[in-house]
Amino acid sequence: MIRLRELEKFYQNGPTRTYVLRRIDLDLKEGEFITVMGPSGSGKTTLLSILGMLDGEWNGEFHFFDHPVHSMKPKERAALNKQYIGFVFQQYHLLESLTVYENLEIPLSYRNVKQSKRAGMVADILDQFHIVGKKDLYPSQLSGGQQQLVAVARAVVASPEADPCR
Repeated sequence: MIRLRELEKFYQNGPTRTYVLRRIDLDLKEGEFITVMGPSGSGKTTLLSILGMLDGEWNGEFHFFDHPVHSMKPKERAALNKQYIGFVFQQYHLLESLTVYENLEIPLSYRNVKQSKRAGMVADILDQFHIVGKKDLYPSQLSGGQQQLVAVARAVVASPEADPCR
């Protein structure tokens, strides 16, 4: 479960505050899907960065299951992110110098998964996403749709848990 209360994000320019997010209250239950819509510059990416624990500069309350994210130190937030969040970025952020296989292996190394176990997990996700034949290719050798598929596979390869309290 995610609970936001009075979440705000602003940029200070001298005496002027420009709010990107203002007084956001939101409750999301496990398994619930939502769509975040709005015009360019309305704060969609900012909100997702906060929910993904990539941004720690905001005000308000943010509870991720039993974890008070708003009172966590950056290292604690990063650990929570690594353990429970799978993120697909708008621009995919595949590393150009790495193959598909290596791009899929990266989040596993961040989670300290042993090399011997990583190989099996990557092989499983390559098979599950029907991209085994692409494993030795670099992102520049893939279509946009294939890059997106690899980005989604990378987000779920480590099986981020939905409920960290289990």
